[in-house]
Amino acid sequence: MHYVDAYEQPTAPSAPAGPAQERNMSTSPSAPAAPHPHPGAPDIRLIVTDMDGTLLDGAGRLPAALWSVLAELRSRGVLFSPASGRQYATLARQFADAGQGMVFIAENGTYVVRDGVELSSDPLDSAVAARVVGATRQLVADGADVGAVVCGKKSAYVERTDAAFLAEARKYYALLRTVPDVTAVEDEIIKVAVFDFGPAERTTAPALKPFAATHQVVVSGEHWVDIMNLTADKGAAIRRLQQDLGITPAQTMVFGDYLNDLGMLDTAEWSFAMANAHPDVLRRARHMAPSHTENGVLRTITDLLRLPPLDGR
Repeated sequence: MHYVDAYEQPTAPSAPAGPAQERNMSTSPSAPAAPHPHPGAPDIRLIVTDMDGTLLDGAGRLPAALWSVLAELRSRGVLFSPASGRQYATLARQFADAGQGMVFIAENGTYVVRDGVELSSDPLDSAVAARVVGATRQLVADGADVGAVVCGKKSAYVERTDAAFLAEARKYYALLRTVPDVTAVEDEIIKVAVFDFGPAERTTAPALKPFAATHQVVVSGEHWVDIMNLTADKGAAIRRLQQDLGITPAQTMVFGDYLNDLGMLDTAEWSFAMANAHPDVLRRARHMAPSHTENGVLRTITDLLRLPPLDGR
């Protein structure tokens, strides 16, 4: 693991990405414009980045230089894709200034959308979602300060109505409804996320571990645990995108910092863990980027692809 510089190539190629697991496919994205890599820069055609702890700064903001970098990438035929546990509606609002053509890998890969059109999804069985909610309710009954967010395609749903919990949920779910019973909503459920005001790895993750025999139980942040189908993660979504666009792992760059990013690190030869990343992510990635508080994603992209220098770095 090391900081990569613009002139350095990967030392050994990773295995080619395999086909994604069968999922609900609505349409396939059109390929980006013909790439125009800078002489001496690697032929990157797809850049995928996590959001929290990766692209966003320490205050949870998009870097000011992002828009000029996106414009330069687009002119070179490079597709930029945010991949996050956040809701699609939240990501779309954050990137509203980016214009058309961006692919959003939302809800940890369970819902992929481009220009408002669903590319793929991996719905969670409603009975499974209900059991996860039941386990969360039991945690609350046992004294844990947690709450479930049932994530649907149309909205996210919660039962807790206290201001502290809603403030945390609204950071990630722009479309959020409070309902009497989250197991009774009429929506296509794609994920259940559980927020824990304490460390999620200490209480919530162990309590939900029994679901890991049949589903993914992913610690997606210090306070969040997501339950999804085994076939759904950021890596599966990226592999499907690569397959549809004819993009190879050697043409793919990914950035991540937490455990829900592990799957996507295996889809790219240019895989970067942020300097602030979880130890497991640091071990898995091929390279290291500067911390998210040091604008690590944009600095790495700019240096590696030889884009115009960032103002203020």
